[in-house]
Formats: sequence, C-alpha cells, structure tokens
Amino acid sequence: MTSVHVKELHKTYHNASEPTLKGLSFSLPDGKIVGLLGPNGAGKSTTIAILCGLVKADSGSVHIQQLPQDNAHREAIKRKIGIVPQQIALFPQLTAMENLKYFGNLYGIKGKALHQKIEEYLAAFGLEKSAHKEIRKFSGGMKRRANIIAAILHQPELLILDEPTAGVDVQSRSLILQFLREYNNNGAGVLYTSHLMEEAQQLCEEVVIIDEGHLIVQGRPAALIAQHPECKNLEDVFLHYTGMALRD
Repeated sequence: MTSVHVKELHKTYHNASEPTLKGLSFSLPDGKIVGLLGPNGAGKSTTIAILCGLVKADSGSVHIQQLPQDNAHREAIKRKIGIVPQQIALFPQLTAMENLKYFGNLYGIKGKALHQKIEEYLAAFGLEKSAHKEIRKFSGGMKRRANIIAAILHQPELLILDEPTAGVDVQSRSLILQFLREYNNNGAGVLYTSHLMEEAQQLCEEVVIIDEGHLIVQGRPAALIAQHPECKNLEDVFLHYTGMALRD
C-alpha cells in the first residue's frame, strides 16, 4: 500500500518565468522514512505544500493514505498528517506550553490528555524546563524541536517535514533524527526534505530525487549507489543525476 501517490503535478506561480513543477509523479511506500531530495529550486517545498493542501496544483492529482487531496477530504487528511514547515510555525510571543495547547486544541485534544501529551513530548525533546518560556527567546534548535511537537500531538500516520534539521546544533540534529526513527518504528510514515545527503543516506529507507520540477530517480540509497560503480555514497549519486552546476 502507498502512503502518498502523486501523479502529473504541474504548478506555475504567478509572474514566474518557468513552471515550478512539470508533470511530477511518484509513489511512496507506507510506513517508511523517505527523503525528498533535490537542488535549490527543484520544487521540493512546492511539492510538500501541495501534499499538505497549502498550495493548489494547476493540474495533476495527490492521494494521501488513499484519500484524494481535495476540498471534500481536506479535513480527513489533516488528521492523518503532521506538517513541520521549514519556517517556524509558532507564535513567538507565546510560551511553548501556550503554543502547544493551542495546536492541540485545533485537533480536538483538550484537558488532562493534552497536558500529559505536551509534558511527555517536552521531556522527550529536552524542553521541559522551558515550557513557560516565550518561543522568541528560544534558540534555533529549541524552536525546531518545539515546531515538531506541535505537528505530532494528534499522532499523525504520516509526518511531513521540510528541512527539519536546517541550521540546528549537532545535539538538536541528533535528537531530531533519533525521534524520527522512533516515530517511524511505531508505525508512522515519514517524508522529509534535506540538503544533507549523508543524513538522508543514514536515515532514509528510500529517496526520491527531483530536479527542475520532475522526477529524476527513486529507490533505496544502497541500491542507487550500487547502480553506479563510480559513486561511493548518496551525495555522489545526487551529483551524478543533478550535475555540478551551482543553484542559487
């Protein structure tokens, strides 16, 4: 069974000189950690936004856990997925506890059950001593960790993350990656984007490499490396398919 099925996605933003997505298609296996990889401008963030229902594609289709991503199924899909955007999606003037109560309430979690869940995750992410500290006073790594907690309070079946370890310290990065492994081991699927090929090679059971708005290659990192004798790691594979030209 597939957790995500993307077919012929096209997207051109207003006033853009080129389409961002040009017939992108791929399917993701259920219950796996999958990396969506690509150079700057490849269409990763737009793809994530379409999967989450935040951006509408010009054409094509998306199915999440067998449900079409459309107006009729949007609420059902929201309860199946957790979204961790690249930008911190928390209220900076509120404390961590206040933020997490707000997001928990959005998913209908309230009272003692919500409080226990928040305390559990704050401890797991090393934030229990900062529960009543304003988010604006958090370090970058602390904000990233709190951002993830906000996305998992409702225990989504599929967790979607856009650059979750960008700009964080080594300790925060290690904690986040270990959490993703544990969350996946409990039965949930994980889809995340990253520019860190070594990280993706270690974490992902499968990777999808896109460029210029369409699929380049998909497969298990070890299998992709084995297909190219000149490639020693996933970074070599990535450069083999996407080239050495700078992407600004």
